[in-house]
Amino acid sequence: MSAAAQFDGLDLARVEEVGLNALQTQRQLFYDGWLLRVSPGKAKRARSVNAHFGSTLPLARKISYCERVYAERGLPVLFRITPFLKPGNLETELAVRGYEAFEPTLVQLLRLDHPPETPPLADVDFVTPTAAAFAEAVGDIQQTTAEQRAAYLERMVQSPLTTRAVIAVREGRPVGTGTVVLEDGLAGVFTMGTMPDVRGRGIATGILAMLLRWAWEHGAAHAYLQVSADNDRAISVYRRFGFADAYTYHYRGTPGECH
Repeated sequence: MSAAAQFDGLDLARVEEVGLNALQTQRQLFYDGWLLRVSPGKAKRARSVNAHFGSTLPLARKISYCERVYAERGLPVLFRITPFLKPGNLETELAVRGYEAFEPTLVQLLRLDHPPETPPLADVDFVTPTAAAFAEAVGDIQQTTAEQRAAYLERMVQSPLTTRAVIAVREGRPVGTGTVVLEDGLAGVFTMGTMPDVRGRGIATGILAMLLRWAWEHGAAHAYLQVSADNDRAISVYRRFGFADAYTYHYRGTPGECH
Protein backbone atom coordinates (compact mmCIF):
# COMPACT_ATOMS: atom_id res chain seq x y z
CA MET A 1 0.00 0.00 0.00
CA SER A 2 1.38 3.40 -0.91
CA ALA A 3 1.54 6.23 1.57
CA ALA A 4 -0.88 8.14 -0.67
CA ALA A 5 -3.61 5.51 -0.31
CA GLN A 6 -7.18 6.62 0.34
CA PHE A 7 -10.10 5.12 2.22
CA ASP A 8 -13.59 6.58 1.83
CA GLY A 9 -11.98 9.84 0.72
CA LEU A 10 -9.59 9.97 3.68
CA ASP A 11 -5.83 10.28 3.30
CA LEU A 12 -4.58 7.31 5.31
CA ALA A 13 -1.31 9.06 6.12
CA ARG A 14 -3.39 11.70 7.88
CA VAL A 15 -5.33 8.99 9.73
CA GLU A 16 -1.99 7.63 10.94
CA GLU A 17 -0.90 11.09 12.07
CA VAL A 18 -4.15 11.61 13.99
CA GLY A 19 -3.61 8.23 15.63
CA LEU A 20 -0.19 9.38 16.79
CA ASN A 21 -1.71 12.56 18.21
CA ALA A 22 -4.28 10.55 20.15
CA LEU A 23 -1.55 8.91 22.22
CA GLN A 24 0.21 11.90 23.68
CA THR A 25 3.04 11.52 26.15
CA GLN A 26 5.55 13.95 27.57
CA ARG A 27 8.15 11.19 27.34
CA GLN A 28 8.98 11.54 23.67
CA LEU A 29 11.44 13.28 21.40
CA PHE A 30 11.98 13.92 17.71
CA TYR A 31 15.13 12.86 15.91
CA ASP A 32 15.45 13.91 12.27
CA GLY A 33 11.72 13.47 11.68
CA TRP A 34 11.35 10.24 13.66
CA LEU A 35 9.12 10.27 16.74
CA LEU A 36 10.69 8.30 19.61
CA ARG A 37 8.23 7.53 22.39
CA VAL A 38 9.65 6.20 25.64
CA SER A 39 6.67 5.98 27.98
CA PRO A 40 7.02 2.74 30.02
CA GLY A 41 3.36 1.77 29.67
CA LYS A 42 1.95 -1.44 28.23
CA ALA A 43 0.93 0.09 24.88
CA LYS A 44 3.75 -0.41 22.37
CA ARG A 45 2.63 2.70 20.47
CA ALA A 46 3.83 4.71 23.48
CA ARG A 47 7.27 3.08 23.63
CA SER A 48 8.35 2.64 20.04
CA VAL A 49 9.98 4.48 17.15
CA ASN A 50 7.53 5.97 14.66
CA ALA A 51 9.34 6.78 11.41
CA HIS A 52 6.45 8.78 10.00
CA PHE A 53 7.97 12.13 9.14
CA GLY A 54 10.94 13.34 7.10
CA SER A 55 14.33 11.64 7.23
CA THR A 56 17.68 13.01 6.03
CA LEU A 57 20.46 11.47 8.13
CA PRO A 58 22.20 8.17 7.29
CA LEU A 59 19.92 5.26 8.26
CA ALA A 60 22.55 3.27 10.17
CA ARG A 61 23.31 6.32 12.29
CA LYS A 62 19.64 6.84 13.09
CA ILE A 63 19.02 3.24 14.10
CA SER A 64 22.07 3.26 16.38
CA TYR A 65 20.86 6.46 18.00
CA CYS A 66 17.46 4.90 18.71
CA GLU A 67 19.09 1.84 20.21
CA ARG A 68 21.03 4.04 22.63
CA VAL A 69 17.97 6.08 23.62
CA TYR A 70 15.91 3.02 24.55
CA ALA A 71 18.82 1.20 26.24
CA GLU A 72 19.46 4.23 28.45
CA ARG A 73 15.85 4.04 29.64
CA GLY A 74 15.74 0.29 30.16
CA LEU A 75 13.20 -0.22 27.36
CA PRO A 76 13.33 -2.64 24.43
CA VAL A 77 13.90 -0.83 21.15
CA LEU A 78 10.81 -1.33 19.02
CA PHE A 79 10.14 0.08 15.57
CA ARG A 80 6.53 0.50 14.48
CA ILE A 81 6.33 -0.46 10.82
CA THR A 82 3.50 1.24 8.90
CA PRO A 83 2.92 1.78 5.15
CA PHE A 84 4.17 5.35 5.64
CA LEU A 85 7.78 4.68 6.66
CA LYS A 86 10.40 7.32 5.97
CA PRO A 87 12.77 6.21 4.57
CA GLY A 88 11.02 3.37 2.79
CA ASN A 89 13.96 0.95 3.17
CA LEU A 90 13.91 1.08 6.98
CA GLU A 91 12.32 -2.33 7.43
CA THR A 92 14.82 -3.98 5.09
CA GLU A 93 17.71 -2.52 7.08
CA LEU A 94 16.16 -3.63 10.37
CA ALA A 95 15.74 -7.17 9.04
CA VAL A 96 19.41 -7.24 8.05
CA ARG A 97 20.29 -6.25 11.60
CA GLY A 98 18.24 -9.15 12.99
CA TYR A 99 15.09 -7.29 14.02
CA GLU A 100 12.12 -9.65 13.92
CA ALA A 101 8.59 -8.76 12.80
CA PHE A 102 5.78 -9.38 15.29
CA GLU A 103 2.27 -8.37 16.34
CA PRO A 104 0.49 -7.48 13.09
CA THR A 105 -2.24 -4.94 13.78
CA LEU A 106 -5.25 -3.84 11.75
CA VAL A 107 -6.24 -0.19 11.45
CA GLN A 108 -9.97 -0.15 10.77
CA LEU A 109 -12.24 2.70 9.69
CA LEU A 110 -15.96 3.37 9.84
CA ARG A 111 -18.05 6.13 8.29
CA LEU A 112 -20.29 7.64 10.99
CA ASP A 113 -23.40 8.37 8.94
CA HIS A 114 -25.66 7.97 11.95
CA PRO A 115 -25.32 7.13 15.65
CA PRO A 116 -25.47 3.43 16.50
CA GLU A 117 -28.16 2.02 18.73
CA THR A 118 -27.09 1.45 22.33
CA PRO A 119 -28.13 -2.07 23.34
CA PRO A 120 -29.71 -2.30 26.81
CA LEU A 121 -27.87 -4.33 29.46
CA ALA A 122 -29.97 -4.82 32.58
CA ASP A 123 -27.11 -5.65 34.96
CA VAL A 124 -24.49 -3.18 33.70
CA ASP A 125 -24.12 0.56 34.31
CA PHE A 126 -22.03 2.75 32.01
CA VAL A 127 -20.30 5.61 33.82
CA THR A 128 -17.92 8.45 32.97
CA PRO A 129 -15.07 8.16 35.49
CA THR A 130 -12.24 10.40 36.61
CA ALA A 131 -8.96 9.91 34.78
CA ALA A 132 -7.45 8.21 37.83
CA ALA A 133 -10.37 5.79 38.20
CA PHE A 134 -10.25 4.98 34.51
CA ALA A 135 -6.51 4.31 34.59
CA GLU A 136 -7.01 1.91 37.50
CA ALA A 137 -9.83 0.10 35.69
CA VAL A 138 -7.67 -0.26 32.58
CA GLY A 139 -4.82 -1.52 34.73
CA ASP A 140 -7.03 -4.12 36.39
CA ILE A 141 -8.28 -5.44 33.05
CA GLN A 142 -4.84 -5.43 31.43
CA GLN A 143 -3.11 -6.62 34.63
CA THR A 144 -0.44 -3.94 34.38
CA THR A 145 2.16 -2.80 36.89
CA ALA A 146 1.97 0.35 38.99
CA GLU A 147 4.54 2.00 36.69
CA GLN A 148 2.50 1.16 33.60
CA ARG A 149 -0.69 2.51 35.20
CA ALA A 150 1.05 5.75 36.11
CA ALA A 151 2.36 6.10 32.55
CA TYR A 152 -1.13 5.56 31.13
CA LEU A 153 -2.62 8.12 33.53
CA GLU A 154 0.03 10.64 32.49
CA ARG A 155 -0.91 10.19 28.84
CA MET A 156 -4.61 10.66 29.62
CA VAL A 157 -4.11 13.80 31.68
CA GLN A 158 -1.68 15.43 29.24
CA SER A 159 -3.65 14.85 26.05
CA PRO A 160 -4.65 18.14 24.37
CA LEU A 161 -7.52 16.45 22.52
CA THR A 162 -11.17 16.08 23.48
CA THR A 163 -11.59 12.65 25.04
CA ARG A 164 -14.47 10.61 26.40
CA ALA A 165 -13.88 7.63 28.69
CA VAL A 166 -16.45 5.02 29.70
CA ILE A 167 -16.37 2.27 32.31
CA ALA A 168 -18.88 -0.56 32.44
CA VAL A 169 -19.72 -1.46 36.05
CA ARG A 170 -21.36 -4.73 37.06
CA GLU A 171 -22.10 -5.69 40.65
CA GLY A 172 -20.01 -2.78 41.90
CA ARG A 173 -16.81 -3.50 39.97
CA PRO A 174 -15.44 -2.19 36.66
CA VAL A 175 -15.71 -4.90 34.01
CA GLY A 176 -15.10 -2.97 30.79
CA THR A 177 -13.39 0.15 29.46
CA GLY A 178 -13.16 2.26 26.33
CA THR A 179 -12.14 5.74 25.22
CA VAL A 180 -12.71 7.89 22.16
CA VAL A 181 -10.46 10.77 21.09
CA LEU A 182 -11.58 13.48 18.65
CA GLU A 183 -9.53 15.37 16.09
CA ASP A 184 -10.36 16.84 12.69
CA GLY A 185 -13.62 14.93 12.28
CA LEU A 186 -11.97 11.62 13.20
CA ALA A 187 -12.86 9.65 16.32
CA GLY A 188 -10.18 7.27 17.56
CA VAL A 189 -11.39 4.36 19.69
CA PHE A 190 -8.82 3.13 22.21
CA THR A 191 -8.43 1.09 25.40
CA MET A 192 -11.30 -1.27 24.69
CA GLY A 193 -11.19 -4.11 27.20
CA THR A 194 -13.44 -6.47 29.13
CA MET A 195 -12.79 -8.63 32.16
CA PRO A 196 -12.34 -12.26 31.07
CA ASP A 197 -15.18 -13.64 33.22
CA VAL A 198 -17.83 -11.42 31.58
CA ARG A 199 -16.79 -11.57 27.94
CA GLY A 200 -19.45 -12.48 25.41
CA ARG A 201 -22.24 -10.63 27.27
CA GLY A 202 -22.38 -7.56 25.05
CA ILE A 203 -20.37 -5.27 27.33
CA ALA A 204 -17.83 -4.27 24.66
CA THR A 205 -20.69 -3.70 22.21
CA GLY A 206 -22.42 -1.42 24.70
CA ILE A 207 -19.28 0.60 25.38
CA LEU A 208 -18.45 0.99 21.70
CA ALA A 209 -21.99 2.07 20.85
CA MET A 210 -21.87 4.76 23.54
CA LEU A 211 -18.48 6.03 22.38
CA LEU A 212 -19.51 6.19 18.72
CA ARG A 213 -22.80 7.90 19.52
CA TRP A 214 -20.97 10.53 21.58
CA ALA A 215 -18.41 11.01 18.77
CA TRP A 216 -21.19 11.44 16.20
CA GLU A 217 -22.93 13.99 18.43
CA HIS A 218 -19.65 15.92 18.61
CA GLY A 219 -19.18 16.14 14.85
CA ALA A 220 -17.08 13.09 13.99
CA ALA A 221 -17.62 11.87 10.42
CA HIS A 222 -15.40 8.77 10.69
CA ALA A 223 -14.11 6.52 13.43
CA TYR A 224 -10.90 4.50 13.47
CA LEU A 225 -9.36 1.91 15.76
CA GLN A 226 -6.36 -0.37 16.02
CA VAL A 227 -6.76 -4.06 16.84
CA SER A 228 -4.37 -7.02 16.90
CA ALA A 229 -4.87 -9.14 13.80
CA ASP A 230 -5.33 -12.29 15.93
CA ASN A 231 -7.97 -10.80 18.25
CA ASP A 232 -10.89 -12.52 16.56
CA ARG A 233 -13.36 -11.74 19.35
CA ALA A 234 -12.78 -7.99 19.19
CA ILE A 235 -12.68 -7.94 15.39
CA SER A 236 -16.08 -9.64 15.23
CA VAL A 237 -17.53 -6.89 17.45
CA TYR A 238 -16.02 -4.13 15.33
CA ARG A 239 -17.19 -5.66 12.06
CA ARG A 240 -20.78 -5.72 13.32
CA PHE A 241 -20.56 -1.93 13.59
CA GLY A 242 -19.21 -1.74 10.04
CA PHE A 243 -15.51 -1.21 10.70
CA ALA A 244 -13.40 -2.27 7.70
CA ASP A 245 -9.65 -2.78 7.31
CA ALA A 246 -7.84 0.31 5.98
CA TYR A 247 -4.18 -0.67 6.47
CA THR A 248 -1.96 -2.74 8.73
CA TYR A 249 1.15 -2.19 10.77
CA HIS A 250 3.46 -4.34 12.85
CA TYR A 251 6.54 -4.01 15.03
CA ARG A 252 10.14 -5.07 14.69
CA GLY A 253 12.29 -5.82 17.70
CA THR A 254 15.44 -7.72 18.54
CA PRO A 255 15.11 -11.42 19.50
CA GLY A 256 13.92 -11.72 23.10
CA GLU A 257 12.52 -8.18 23.13
CA CYS A 258 9.44 -8.65 20.95
CA HIS A 259 6.95 -7.88 23.72
